[in-house]
Amino acid sequence: MAALLDRADQAVSVTAMVRGFSAKLKEISSRTTEKLVIFKDNEPAAVIINIDAYQEMLDELENLRIEAVARERLCEFDESQAISLKDMRARYAKKD
Repeated sequence: MAALLDRADQAVSVTAMVRGFSAKLKEISSRTTEKLVIFKDNEPAAVIINIDAYQEMLDELENLRIEAVARERLCEFDESQAISLKDMRARYAKKD
């Protein structure tokens, strides 16, 4: 959680968020501010980020998951069971 705040201007109390919600939402949606960490009782309670930044984060997470699966499969790859491209094409060629 130490990396939650890069800058002090990314922190906002619940009270300040309620009072200036429209302005804070505009900052986030325009990406003027990358993220807002909302504090309640001096503890981080939530993070608000731009929807595009959120989607980018989800896409990156999915790419990392796919890469992890690929790495795992490569470690378990048994070359003796591999099929050549020529054999694969012959096996799955369209039959008219």
